[in-house]
Order: sequence, then structure tokens, then C-alpha cells
Amino acid sequence: MNRRRFLEATASALAVGATTSAFAQTPPAAPAAAPAGPPPPRPAWTSKHAFKLKYAPHIGMFKESAGPDPLEQLRFMADNGFTAFEDNGMMKRPVEQQQAMGDLMAKLGITMGVFVVETGGNNNMGFTPGKPDQGAAFAKQCEAAVETAKRCHAKWMTVVPGSFERKLPIEHQTANVIDTLRFGADVLAKHNLVMVLEPLSDNPDLFLRFQAQGYMICRAVNSPACKILCDMYHVQRNEGHIIPRIELAWTEIGYFQIGDNPGRREPGTGEVNYKNIFKFIHTKAKADNREFVLGMEHGNSITGADGERAVIDAYVAADSF
Repeated sequence: MNRRRFLEATASALAVGATTSAFAQTPPAAPAAAPAGPPPPRPAWTSKHAFKLKYAPHIGMFKESAGPDPLEQLRFMADNGFTAFEDNGMMKRPVEQQQAMGDLMAKLGITMGVFVVETGGNNNMGFTPGKPDQGAAFAKQCEAAVETAKRCHAKWMTVVPGSFERKLPIEHQTANVIDTLRFGADVLAKHNLVMVLEPLSDNPDLFLRFQAQGYMICRAVNSPACKILCDMYHVQRNEGHIIPRIELAWTEIGYFQIGDNPGRREPGTGEVNYKNIFKFIHTKAKADNREFVLGMEHGNSITGADGERAVIDAYVAADSF
């Protein structure tokens, strides 16, 4: 049921209720028959919320409410006030679907957030070893990402610089990572695109783990096409002190992601005070005339449609600063 029909049906129900109270012996009128054709889209759970920040859900987060079709899920997100979206697997989608999703986002006023550049997974060995061909290989991967970005109107893309090369000193590995990233940055800068490097906490083999480490690498690459993806779930697990670490790395941060800890679920389910963090980001970004997408890279704490409503309610609460 779309909003107009929903409101009309509500008004009709109220009118019937008033008539029944005044004329107890008069039965209510039978409801009108449903219009022919396919069913209208589901309504938003609540009235459309005007979020202060660009929170970005992903495909699957609202599938019980919107259905399995990615386009319907995008419409549901927009109906509930979300103005951004991210999709780690966008590069793996069929070209036609990438284009359709990009076109719909443009129509709905949704900003496309990150997708992941296909480099062989988080534990790839394409950065730290310093092999002679790894820079050219990464440039080619970025060229493929440019084509995806054109179709879905993306600006940012996630890059994870793989695992340690245990045979080399850490300083040499760092230099190899910087050199390799420069190849990709040269490709992306020509198209005004940005790779965002994500420090992770998933396992001890991953090379990039800390915000200060990402800051140093981005400063060394020295390109507007290379910034930090500050995933606050990983920051909390690796380091804590989220707000001070955001402030220290602020000039090199290009994107944020969200997940409460423990559990990697929506805000309010763990130990992180996201309401305060969102307020800090909003205030500082406004002062610096910057705007960020904040990816909702987490699961739902409750299954089913009730859990999807809980996610929306959690963001409404955390955004009420």
C-alpha cells in the first residue's frame, strides 16, 4: 500500500469508527475492493525521518520488509529517510543490475557509498611483498572499478591492502604498500574517485589495523584519491578512544562505517556511544564544510521484519542529538 492509499484508508477507518459510535445499530460499510493489478509497494514503517547524516544501509538489511528485489529495497530505504547506500559486492553484480541500481539511486536522491575493489580478498598478497608487477596489477583492478563506479554513480571504493609478508621488515612492507597504492591513486584521481583504506580487526595477519597507520600511509601516497575508511567497529576492537582517533586522522578520513561492539549489530546493542560520535562527526563536518557517508556495515540484532524496524528505530534514536 502506498502512502496515499494508506492515508486514505486510515481516514476512512476513522470515519467509520465515528459513525459506529454515534449510531450503534448501524453496521459499518463494507471495505472497497482492492484495485486490480500488482500490489502497491509496502509503506515505510514510520513517517519518513529526516536524518542529520547520510547513513547507508546495504542490500539484505530490509529484505523482509521490502522483498528480495534490490530495487525495491532501495525504494524502501528512501521511504524511511535514508539518503545513502553501500554495496560491497557491487562489482560482482551483472552490469545491467549495476546500471539499474545507479539509475534508481539518482532518481531517489540516494548517494552511492562504497563498493569493494576486487583485489583478491582481505588477505590478498598484492601489496606488501613488493613484487615488480603488483603496481600494474592494482592499477588494472582500479580501472575495472572505474567502470563500475560510472554505472552506479559511486565516488568511494574500499581497498584492503592485504596480509603481512612475514619475510620482510615492517618498514619495507609499508613502503611496498605505499608504492602500490600510488599506481591505483593515479588511475582514480583522473576520474575524481577515491579509494578508502580500511584498517581491520578480523585477524592478526592483516597488514592495516590502526587509524594512525592509515593516516601515515595516506599522507605518504599524497593523493586526493587515497583516504581512510574509518570503520568504528574495527576502531573500537583494535584501539578504542574512537572520537580522539577520528579527530587525529580527520583530514585523511574519507568515509565512515558503523557497527556496535560486541556483536557488530546496530547502534545501541553494544558498548559504543554512537549518539555522541554522530554528534561529533556532524558538528565537525559542518564546521569544515564536509559531508560524509556512514555505511551501516553491520547485521541486525533481531531477525525478521521486527528486527528491521528495530534497526530503523536505532538510527532514529542515535541521530537525535
